[in-house]
Amino acid sequence: MIGHQAEKLEELVASNTKAGPRKSKKTRFIAITSGKGGVGKSTISSNLAYTLAQRGLNVGIFDADIGLANLDVMFNVKIKKNILHVLKGEATVSDILIPITRNLILIPGESGDEILKYADMALFERFMEEAQVLDKLDVMIIDTGAGIGEHIQMFLDAADDVIVVTVPDPAAITDAYATIKTIAALRDDVGMIMNQVKSEKEAVGVFEKIKKVARANIGSDLDLTLVGKINADAKVASAIKQRALFSALYPSALATKDIEAIANKVALKLERNVLVTSNESGLSGLFRRLMDHF
Repeated sequence: MIGHQAEKLEELVASNTKAGPRKSKKTRFIAITSGKGGVGKSTISSNLAYTLAQRGLNVGIFDADIGLANLDVMFNVKIKKNILHVLKGEATVSDILIPITRNLILIPGESGDEILKYADMALFERFMEEAQVLDKLDVMIIDTGAGIGEHIQMFLDAADDVIVVTVPDPAAITDAYATIKTIAALRDDVGMIMNQVKSEKEAVGVFEKIKKVARANIGSDLDLTLVGKINADAKVASAIKQRALFSALYPSALATKDIEAIANKVALKLERNVLVTSNESGLSGLFRRLMDHF
């Protein structure tokens, strides 16, 4: 059933492209994932999105962890409908978008295995048309579920960058390594963020141990890089309790400086992006990539 739908969708995408590609900014898709829950993945996703938006970039954050949807808590907003409602024809894309701050939009998602169950051709055609409102996004952060389920792998393979978040805890490190090993079957580049560390030295030390094990067991083809670290900081927990972003509430906190350093690296990659056809942009661009898996 899904295979048949995917064929129809591929035909649709091909016909849309023939209709004449519009020029647009290429949206950079960054999937942020983790081996287990509770390591701060969504906290990092939301604060990174906010920090990039504060620089004047157009940012979308896609909540692909709908089973444990907590971006609404992070941003202190109420979600009534998500992307599944759009695909079912029960809402428009504009209906579900939640503006957070200037240049930052939350896109309430749904787990990947649900998305194409409702991909009726007429609905999908309307969805792709409506999704063009997001074609001007510079970056879309995809906050995936924890673990290595098939629907999560779909998002990881579709993204330009994949970042695995972990903390310096033996169980979390083991899970992060298992996640990296799974991702390595899909792609040869993986970034890491070490969260809740005492220092840069601890972050680098733990990362180098993971990298050494990965090189020995996965192979030297894997490009594993340390994107950054977030210092353990009581202000992060304080902000979460207040349903606020630590980077907004505590601009001079150590953790905020760390997220700004990570945002710098992301922004440098964005600067290298050029004008491309709009099928690589926004929400419709993401769904075109996801369709490659069906």
